[in-house]
Parts: sequence; C-alpha cells; structure tokens
Amino acid sequence: MNGLFLQLLLFGAAAGAANLLGGLILFPSRLHDRHRKNLKYLLALGAGFMLAVTFFEILPKTFTIWRQTHPEQAEELFTPMLLLLAGYLLTQFFEHTIAPHFHLGEEVHSDDLIPKRSAYTAVGGLLIHTFFDGVSIAAASMIDVKVGFLVFLAVFLHKFPEGFTVGSMILAAGKGLREVVVTTSVIGLTTLAGVLLYYLFGPSVGFSIAYALPLACGVTLYVAASDLIPEVNHHGGQRPLVSLSVFAGVALFFVFHFAMHGVGE
Repeated sequence: MNGLFLQLLLFGAAAGAANLLGGLILFPSRLHDRHRKNLKYLLALGAGFMLAVTFFEILPKTFTIWRQTHPEQAEELFTPMLLLLAGYLLTQFFEHTIAPHFHLGEEVHSDDLIPKRSAYTAVGGLLIHTFFDGVSIAAASMIDVKVGFLVFLAVFLHKFPEGFTVGSMILAAGKGLREVVVTTSVIGLTTLAGVLLYYLFGPSVGFSIAYALPLACGVTLYVAASDLIPEVNHHGGQRPLVSLSVFAGVALFFVFHFAMHGVGE
C-alpha cells in the first residue's frame, strides 16, 4: 500500500503543478504568446484521451466490480448507472448552476474586466470539479495501477488550459501575479486533496470503490463530453487540426492502453 500511496501522491502533485504552470505562462508575455496558441490543441488531445479512458477503462471496470461485490444484482446495473448519472449532474450543478460559466483555455483580456466576485465564484465552482478529478484518479488507481495511470494522464492533459483560464480570469478581475499563483495553487492542491482524502478515508467511511467509481465515471464523462468537447468546438472554429486533435487523443489512449496491457501480460 505504501507504493500505491506514493504513486497517488505523485499523480496528485503532478496534476496540481500543471494547474500552477498553466497560470504562470501568462508571465512573461513572450512565453505566454508562444504557448497560448498551443493550448487549444492540448485541450482537444485531452478531450479525446479522456473520452476513451471513460468508455474503455472506467466504465468496464465499474460494471465488473459492481458484479463482483453485488453478485445478487449481477444482471441489474440500475444503481451504478444511477450513480454515474448523479456524478454527471453533480458536475453540471456545481459548474453551471451555482457558478458562472467560462471557457477553458480561453484568455480573458484586461480590457474586458470582470467583477472580482464573478471570478472567485467561478473558481469556487471549479474547485468541486478539481476535487473530483483527484477522487477519480484515486478510485481508479486503487482498482488497477494501469487504469489509474490512464485516468491521471487524461486529467493531466487538461490541467494546463485550466490553470491558464483561471489565471487570466484573476488578471481580468484586477489582480496580479501573486493572486494568480495563490489561486492556481489552491486549485492544484484541491486535486491533490481529492486523491489523498479518498485514499485515506473513502473506504473506511463505507464509500467503497463499487460506489465511488461510477460516480467518478460520471464526473469524468461530463468533463470530457460536456466541458472539453464544446470548448474544442468553440476554439477550433475553422481549424480542422483542432478537431483532429480529439481523434489524436483517442489514438494516444490506445497506444498507452495496448503498451501497458502488453507489459502486464
């Protein structure tokens, strides 16, 4: 278990660091201009990768574990599917009902100032999202190290655009580098908190993998299909390479998938 704990600690810290680095590329301007153009491709790559992870890794594992832990309901998948839907709708509620919507990977210019309250409310909604990113990584890793790595990679790929967006919102609210660093660090630490809290307390409070995984699957599906894919379409415009990057993300998943399963056999 120590090895698993260290792996989860590394995954959570790396995902959190990506949030911070995403915000820091706003400084200096030369670095910012160079990397901002590539964020939409990274966003699309992450969307395709996360979709593939959801359907080919998390969902099958969800059904397998449910049947193993509930043999009397082996043919009845109502409860895990209900939890999946709950995870999806929970993300919708926190991201778009109690917090204003914003576009991942999109820069908010200083001449389009937004109220500080709106910026921090959006960040508050995003904290729920990033917490469940961490829960998803931990729940998947505690089932299968390979699946955990693939989920981590899917989360990691959208952390840079996420940090960039949060940083630009804080700047647009009239704040500076210090506030960008603090805010993106808090978001990153929330992902790490999700990883560690689920590892340490999830099973002990009765929230078993059989229930946590379908909930995490719903969150992951929402992020991929309802957050990232619309953002890809929003940023892609007339650039077919952005859309094609989604397919590249799916292809990248299969490269990792077959390579890792080959190693394990």
